[in-house]
Amino acid sequence: MKNIYLVKDLSCVTGVSVYTIKYYLKLGLLKELGRTCQSNYRYFNDSAVRQLAKIRGWRKQGISIEQIQSRIKG
Repeated sequence: MKNIYLVKDLSCVTGVSVYTIKYYLKLGLLKELGRTCQSNYRYFNDSAVRQLAKIRGWRKQGISIEQIQSRIKG
């Protein structure tokens, strides 16, 4: 079975703040898997965890958000 995370859970697992996750979503660096029916909460799977790890690694190397966008959308 695959893991499913809400934004808060994803934040806890990755160490990335909820605010930053929402910012990355807005920029298109991260994609939600879908939304819950009743509460409309975003949910994610393990690929979002891996994507955030990549982004964090790039940011630690000093790579700008714009460069990361071009790598991801590239």
